[in-house]
Amino acid sequence: MRLHKVYHRFSIFHFPKQPLILSHFLSLKPPDCPLLHLIKPFSSSSRATGRPRAMTLRSIAPVHAAEGDGGSNGATRAASAAADCEDSSLGNGYRLPPPEIKDIVDAPPLPIISFSPHRDKILFLKRRSLPPLAELARPEEKLAGIRIDGRCNSRSRMSYYTGIGIYQLLNDGTLGPEKEVHGLPSGAKINFISWSNDGTHLAFSVRTDEDDGSSSKLRLWVAETKTGKARPLFQTQDIFLNAVFDNFVWLNNSTLLVCTIPLSRGDPPKKPLVPRGPKIQSNEQKELIQARTHQDLLKDEYDELLFDYYATSQLVLVTLDGIVKPVGPQAIYTSLDPSPDEKYIKICSMHRPYSFIVPCGRFPRKVDLWTADGNFIREICDLPLAEDIPIAHNSVRRGKRSIQWRADKPSTLVWVETQDGGDAKIDVSPRDIVYTEPAEPHKNDQPIILHKLDFRYGGISWCDDSLALVYESWSSEDVYSDPGSPMLRRTPSGTYVIAKIKKEGDEGTYVLLNGSGATPQGNVPFVDLFDINTGSKERIWESDKEKYYETVVTLMSDQDEGDMPLNRLKVLTSKESKTENTQYYMLSWPEKKACQITDFPHPYPQLSSLKKEMIRYERKDGVQLTATLYLPPDYDPAKDGPLPCLMWSYPGEFKSKNAASQVRGSPNEFAGIGSTSPLLWLARRFAILSGPTIPIIGEGTEEANDSYVEQLVASAEAAVNEVIRRGVAHPNKIAIGGHSYGAFMTANLLAHAPHLFSCGIARSGAYNRTLTPFGFQNEDRTLWEAVSTYVEMSPFISANKIKKPILLIHGEEDNNSGTLTMQSDRFFNALKGHGALCRLVILPFESHGYSARESVMHVLWETDRWLQSYCVANASKEPDAPEESSNKDTSSAETKIVGAAGGVTEQPDQEPDRIHIICKSSLW
Repeated sequence: MRLHKVYHRFSIFHFPKQPLILSHFLSLKPPDCPLLHLIKPFSSSSRATGRPRAMTLRSIAPVHAAEGDGGSNGATRAASAAADCEDSSLGNGYRLPPPEIKDIVDAPPLPIISFSPHRDKILFLKRRSLPPLAELARPEEKLAGIRIDGRCNSRSRMSYYTGIGIYQLLNDGTLGPEKEVHGLPSGAKINFISWSNDGTHLAFSVRTDEDDGSSSKLRLWVAETKTGKARPLFQTQDIFLNAVFDNFVWLNNSTLLVCTIPLSRGDPPKKPLVPRGPKIQSNEQKELIQARTHQDLLKDEYDELLFDYYATSQLVLVTLDGIVKPVGPQAIYTSLDPSPDEKYIKICSMHRPYSFIVPCGRFPRKVDLWTADGNFIREICDLPLAEDIPIAHNSVRRGKRSIQWRADKPSTLVWVETQDGGDAKIDVSPRDIVYTEPAEPHKNDQPIILHKLDFRYGGISWCDDSLALVYESWSSEDVYSDPGSPMLRRTPSGTYVIAKIKKEGDEGTYVLLNGSGATPQGNVPFVDLFDINTGSKERIWESDKEKYYETVVTLMSDQDEGDMPLNRLKVLTSKESKTENTQYYMLSWPEKKACQITDFPHPYPQLSSLKKEMIRYERKDGVQLTATLYLPPDYDPAKDGPLPCLMWSYPGEFKSKNAASQVRGSPNEFAGIGSTSPLLWLARRFAILSGPTIPIIGEGTEEANDSYVEQLVASAEAAVNEVIRRGVAHPNKIAIGGHSYGAFMTANLLAHAPHLFSCGIARSGAYNRTLTPFGFQNEDRTLWEAVSTYVEMSPFISANKIKKPILLIHGEEDNNSGTLTMQSDRFFNALKGHGALCRLVILPFESHGYSARESVMHVLWETDRWLQSYCVANASKEPDAPEESSNKDTSSAETKIVGAAGGVTEQPDQEPDRIHIICKSSLW
């Protein structure tokens, strides 16, 4: 068998609650002055909307941000901050940040783009700005690890599109005039946009606002891409989508399979006034069941009934002519997957018994095979409840998993089964086996073993009978050796397979490898022509290294059957620089001529001349570190001197110093600024040290977290020393901040390295690791296996050591694993109990991230006020001296805020996976 091994990295109307704010300050006023004030909220009149989170493919669209005063340092800003402090004692609710920050956040968002199957049309999906808090205040059911809007019968807090523009992609690479999808109801909220395989129609869901401020149930609509005319697909008004899980899929160019709310369904079950009995969980069989800290789990029989009520669907077949045919029984359908030849449908569903300790992703799962007209053929598998998946990373469910159709075959199934019982701690070879079989195997036929893996299965890229790439992963961290991922072409059946390339006058077999190109100087993306037979590579495209950061987004010449001639290659690229936002280009061979498709203005022109530099420095143990240093527009170090500095980061775990030292990212990437980004403070004349690497390394048999505090402090110390050495940061005016695990980092640094920072900002963190006893982040050991590590890593245990001002912010409805809102509540009480200068802001209705305009703006106001009070105004204090002047006259601002937001779960960077290139001799 010929085998090449390489590495690869392959979101009844309620008036909004007001934030509840608690503050505790070290007061220098007379002892009869109260140390804690509860501020009464007032009703905010703001109803502006807000920006959804960034999509995977960078969004593009005109943005006209109002010009704003960049602000100034020194006495003026300190006076402004003092005025804010005085205002906050008058009884305020939601606040707005300074105009220079507010204007950037309020800038209209960019649309998302989507290409047609034939790459001849582009959709511009138009979006709103930040949503009002009233949308988050709508009731939601928290069931089995998910949150459901009962009025819509969909996931709650869904972002949506407000319109669809269709553009023809002309032969010269430019865009024709916009053709707007029309015929939609006023105020339509659009979701789940899907092209038919031939590109002639779009299918999507539509909902509208009701009179009481809630949103209606979702209806299925279709639009003709030639005319833009839209219409409801169902001719009756009583058929609605069930969008709790999968909702609809194109079976062919004229028929869709749709998850609908059963017509026979009545009102939701009512919670009994008197329970039928106590809530009981039992482990009398002494099963070893460990689970990480999950949110929103089922609690009782009533929750089970509610979950069944909202999640159960009736499948129906519907044609573009509106002919409806119900198929199959009512069930909780989680995925609908037609075969490439459109003859079969793989149907996935879940069923009882449910669990009170794990989310629905581990409930019993059944996979069946149906014909395209809705007739049952056979059961592929029925997996039991999976409460006992080990907590170690790379552990998986037992039985068949990752059941997929082969992309290069009409109707062949592929799946993988673990050989280690799903436990990553068991050393066994092979660890996973990949199997394949036809949709309807002959009697007595056994599945074919396709490949055996020593590491955990990570997917397959198919090509044809002669080539497939099987991915496996474990803990590889070498980004410099990443050869890139194979570029895929779209087949006539709508699947994606590896594009095989042919060169004129050459009999070799080639594929395109599209890579990020990590180097010690930063990422330099590339496309290589890879010879499958010899393993040789030829670089046929590379990003500009000096000024621009360019990437190849997708193949545009991908509809042809067979091998693709190199001289007809056409790709979509993106191009950006430190100060120029992303534009898209069509790049064609053989001339490699680039035609610009988009031309969008700078989203925040007031910061268009910001300064950005990727810097390198060294930790005291020799580990090479990197960070991105941003400086305000027109900053002159000789004239302006050192600036106040905000350092924002997120730690990562590594198994070697070499891997930790590798550079990730590019110095030429555009400085994208999100709604709560630390880069917003460039407009307030701060220096920003973004993403300084905080590697926690455990080499060999050592566990990284056993020296977490030491390595954390060493990394932060190196970063602080570097910005001071460069003369851009005032040594007494450096603030530290982070979100989620970055908040955990922030609290630890204020506890163990108080000499480095003037203050800290910690958002949505977890501070007591004994509340996450079965592992967290990359820590696989339980509390009982590593008591000292859990205790020493917890800033809650070191609350008595924190003397620098710390601002805690948390969503009241945090849905992220481990970061319960209780974490910030208890940490604040611990800090207050030791006289620390602290403030807790809990945001109503918000979850792990913050999405409502009122919440986001208030977070920015709180953060700016904190930085002005305890960073900018911190010049008189010596670095190692006790707190003095920075704490003056602030007790009148004592408050505590409580709130919530839509969630974005931060995860450690995904590491490169391993690829096996399987050639013909090993396929069959």
